[in-house]
This record gives sequence, C-alpha cells and structure tokens, in this order.
Amino acid sequence: MKSGFVAILGRPNVGKSTLLNALAGQKVAIVTAKPQTTRNRIAGVVEVPARKGVHPAAQIVFVDTPGVHKPASQLDRRMLHEVHEALESRDLVLVLVDVTRKIQLATSNDRLPQDDSPGGGSENSPGCALSGAKGKPWGGAQKTIRPPHRAGTKLSDSEDEFLFSLIRKLDCPVFLVLTKIDLVRKDQLLPLIESLTRQFSFAQVIPISALKRDGLNVLLRKIVEVLPTGERYYPKDQYTDQPLRFMVAELIRESILIETGEEVPYASAVVIEQFEEPQGEPRPGKKPLTRIAAAIYCEREGQKAILIGKRGTKLKAIGSGARRKIESLLGAHVYLELHIIVEPSWRESRTFVESLDWRNQLEQLAQKQTDKME
Repeated sequence: MKSGFVAILGRPNVGKSTLLNALAGQKVAIVTAKPQTTRNRIAGVVEVPARKGVHPAAQIVFVDTPGVHKPASQLDRRMLHEVHEALESRDLVLVLVDVTRKIQLATSNDRLPQDDSPGGGSENSPGCALSGAKGKPWGGAQKTIRPPHRAGTKLSDSEDEFLFSLIRKLDCPVFLVLTKIDLVRKDQLLPLIESLTRQFSFAQVIPISALKRDGLNVLLRKIVEVLPTGERYYPKDQYTDQPLRFMVAELIRESILIETGEEVPYASAVVIEQFEEPQGEPRPGKKPLTRIAAAIYCEREGQKAILIGKRGTKLKAIGSGARRKIESLLGAHVYLELHIIVEPSWRESRTFVESLDWRNQLEQLAQKQTDKME
C-alpha cells in the first residue's frame, strides 16, 4: 500500500477547495466565488483502490491551503503560516493554475538553474524523478504567460512570482495542475503549458476540470505513482481531520460569504460557543436535536448593521442557509443561535487570530475539561 501527504497550492480563487471536495467525494472545505475563502489548512482523506497491473491501493491525504498572496494583516500572515506548515510535511505538491487568468512571472539571472534547484531537480534527484516536461533555467526579463481566455481579475506579476518563489524551495515532486479547463478549448492549452514548463521543471502537467471531474482519475493515478509505500494515516472511513465544531463554524462563515458583500465577509469570523449534541436515543421517527450557539465577529458597528440587516432579515438568511447545511452534515435537526460581536481590528490581533485555529480551540476545550475534573 502507498500513502502520503499532498499539499494543494495556488493563488486565491483558483479552485483548490473545489478540487479537494471533488476528490474526497464529500464537502470537506467551503466553496464560494470570493477569494480567500479558505483560511486554514484542511485535510481531505481519499482512499484509492488498487488497480491490477496499474497501481496498489493508496491513502492520499490532500491538504488544502489558503490562497497564496502577500500578507497585509495578521490574519494574512497566519494564513501564509498555514501554507508553510502544509509544505513542511508533504510528499508531493500540486500547484494549481487557473487557465482563465493571465499569469505573469518576473525572472532574474541570479537564480540557480532549475536542474540544481529543489523541486525542479534532475532525473536522478532523490525523491524528484521527473516523468513530465523538462524545464529550463530561470533567466531573462519579465515573462508574461497569456492564457487562451482572459476572463477574471488580472494578477500582478509580484503575486504570481510570490507563489513560484515557494515552489523553488521544495525538495519533492511538484505537479502543475491546470484548472477550469472546461472554460477553454483543450487545444488552446498548449501555449500555456509550453510557457510554464519552460519556467519550471514540473514532474507532471495535468489539465483538469473539478466541476466536470475531467482529468481527476489521471491525477490520482499519477499521484499514487510517486507516493512512498506506507500505512494509512487515518481510518479507512474518515474523510477529513476537522472536528465537527470547526466544520459547523465554516458552514456559518460560508453562509456569511454568500449573503454579504464588500468588506464584510473578510472582516467576519465565527466561533462556536456551544455545541450540545443529543443525549440518548431519539424517539422513533424523530431525528436527534443538536443545539448550537455561535458568535459572529466583525470589526465595526457598520458591519454589524449589515450582518443583521433590516429587521434582522440578513442574520435570519445567514442562519437559515447555514442551518440547512449543518443539518445535512450532522444528519440531525439543528437549533442554531447566532449573535454578533464587534471586535475592532481583530484581523490585526495575533492573539485573536490564533484563537480561531481549531487546533488551538481543541486545546482550550481539553484544558477546560481538565479544570472541571480537578
């Protein structure tokens, strides 16, 4: 059997979470059209059955990361830290590139040739055997890579360069995954592929459409080929490492992202204050009832007013949308209570931002239980 960790890397809104959900066959990560939806690294566990004569059985732990962008706040720095954490414990990295966007990379002559740099590697590099297109050394002036379709937001060369600066430091195989190919003709992808493979020596180049599930089987097969032999990291029936409390908080935040605009989604955070699961067996024909109370944090009174809406209509819509998704997740009736707290400039507070990490929240809950027992 093979097993390993695969980090999913890319710019904001490139479709990382959509890919993770498609591969896992479950809603592991929330998805919206707004950039920076993902704030934490999230693992999705995929069991790949053996294919006789092709590959053995495998467990792949995909780690979705926040969209890579230059940090401008403490929250951004925390999100970038999540990216680095994912890259520290990985066997393979997928770099996702949206084929509908312009990619700009500024290169310089003072960088090492790709054959000597981590992640590029030669055919004899340990752990970096290449079976895809071979790259060429970095060098020359700014290179603009134009996709066949230029919908979406124009990205600055510094942001794309920031992403590629991360993969140059890697000492493991790196796959280039071209996303959203359902939006362009396949024969138009060749110029983009040629341009990117001249810039970096990717182990594989795989075009996909997560929505159409086009290319996903090829992606899984190529991943299994490079993973090491090992045992399962998670039980066979587990599809994520996230606790239910965090998944519930994320579903509430997804509802906020969908229902609000402007700066409100990015200035909002959700903390579960009460998660009371049903005790005992429910009555015949009745679903159990789970009681959940959550606080929605924002930074200004004006944002609070938007979240509440006229006569509470917006908060009601957020709660109704979230409750339906939570009930689907839990398989239970849910009583959901939401209230809003103004926490000025929370995105600049390191303490507050770190408290949003579900791993830290679990430690705090465990400590509270210990204190009660004592």
